Amino acid sequence: MNPHEGLEDREMDHPKGSVETPLRADAFALSDEEKIERIEGAVRTILDTLGMDLTDDSLRGTPRRVAKMYVKETFGGLNPDGKPSLNTFDNSYAYGEMLVEKNIVVYSTCEHHLLPIVGRAHIAYLSNERVIGLSKMNRIVDFYAKRPQVQERLTRQIVAALQDALGTPDVACIIDAKHLCVNARGIRDIESSTVTAEFGGRFLHEEKLRRDLMDYIRLETKFGA
Repeated sequence: MNPHEGLEDREMDHPKGSVETPLRADAFALSDEEKIERIEGAVRTILDTLGMDLTDDSLRGTPRRVAKMYVKETFGGLNPDGKPSLNTFDNSYAYGEMLVEKNIVVYSTCEHHLLPIVGRAHIAYLSNERVIGLSKMNRIVDFYAKRPQVQERLTRQIVAALQDALGTPDVACIIDAKHLCVNARGIRDIESSTVTAEFGGRFLHEEKLRRDLMDYIRLETKFGA
């Protein structure tokens, strides 16, 4: 295993309740294919225990499909080797105001019931001397979302990753998402959503800046004439 730096490195030995995802020290001892084989067997056991006929054409490939989905897609963000490059570049045009990337789609999975979390993330930062490509913010949301998550941790991880990349504390993230563990089971409240926010640097200390951020998020985006 290659050594990993930054947030992912800290996740290998994290204090309980911190921003890091709870990972064991041997989380990457198995290859992806070895993980897929183990998960395939576990899913087969679950379906068999439920009484499903795994010889049926519709179900025969389900354990393998689920295993590949977990390792390669749904929980692909657990592997730090998949973290997107967050290269930044000089703020040569001297833009000093807030930059907001809003309505970033969030697809994640609640770690309590392994049910989907679906919503939108809004990210803002104040450039110091560095700026980052717009798509990088979408990609970092996607990377940390592809894990068993709680929304509070996801919000903080996005901010921490961008603070590290940009070299500034002035980063904020707001997520508004529906949790299917609430919407589709238990209380089955299909209308409620969960909002979390993490404010760093000036966003934390300046109320006007936070109000401006909320105004930007509420702006209606239109295309065409």
